[in-house]
Amino acid sequence: MNRARPSGEPARFKPIDEPLSLEKARASSHTYDPFAHSAAMRALKRAIVRAASTNATVLFTGERGVGKELAAKALHRESPRPHHALIKVSCAGLPADLLDEELFGHERGAFPDDHRRKPGKFQLANRGTLFLDEITEMPLALQVKLLLVLQAREFSWIDNRHEARADGRVIASTNRDLAQLVDKGLFRKDLHDRLNAVMLPVPPLRERREEIPVLVKHFLDRYTRQYLRPRPAILPATMELFRVYPWPGNVRELESTVKRIVVLGTQDWLVQKLRGLHTPMWSSPQRATTADRSQTVPALADDAPSLTAIGRAAALQAERGVLKQVLDRVRWNRR
Repeated sequence: MNRARPSGEPARFKPIDEPLSLEKARASSHTYDPFAHSAAMRALKRAIVRAASTNATVLFTGERGVGKELAAKALHRESPRPHHALIKVSCAGLPADLLDEELFGHERGAFPDDHRRKPGKFQLANRGTLFLDEITEMPLALQVKLLLVLQAREFSWIDNRHEARADGRVIASTNRDLAQLVDKGLFRKDLHDRLNAVMLPVPPLRERREEIPVLVKHFLDRYTRQYLRPRPAILPATMELFRVYPWPGNVRELESTVKRIVVLGTQDWLVQKLRGLHTPMWSSPQRATTADRSQTVPALADDAPSLTAIGRAAALQAERGVLKQVLDRVRWNRR
């Protein structure tokens, strides 16, 4: 039973920067639309919607970390089969024999001491969507098998005499140049031609910089909820650095950087590292001070290191400082 607040006692409010409880954190989550904040991504969404209404195989291309999996999920949602399964298979994460079994399954007794029937991902994705991530890592022998499935919409299990129907949409992705791989004999031209019919490139973050402030806010919301930490205010100098940095790791690198800011509770390491304390990083080096953090920052040199490497170095430097303080306090008695 709730007790009434005594008359005259002021209401108690939780400070805005106090960590949320886990229940409130989950309740405060919101849906982020990755296609709503730049012209390039809106154009991609229009192409996804047009392709989704068909059963054609779609290939998403783009650098690492641009969001190819998000694009694949969007295509599945926009397709006539959104209530069926979306199954992802990473072609880079398994050797050839295990990838074959993962895709096509096997019958009971196909392998020694294996007395269970295992369905493959093509079966599990029946009437749904099968997403083949990094398809260029698929061995040539499996490429032949995949091509036959895409052509006939049928496949046979390992040690199975009967054909099974493959009634699932196939989506693929790659961060490599398919044409170059074909020229080198590392990818089949017939499979390339079939995949290349509907190829949708996902643009890198440097071509959609207007998304950066929205992405920063989104990742701040996510990780302050996940780690139950106070929400840090991004300094103007930090946001300017975000805007001019080339982001070779794309959205994934930006996410890791914002996560580090939330975990460490400070962005001083980022501003200092990127504003000239290490002069080879900049084309016109300047030394940063507390007073000039909000000023315009110089442009990054072409050989600027990634923020992931910068953050890792900052964390190591902080750890050394803490260890030295402890050792000084105990007069370097390591016991």
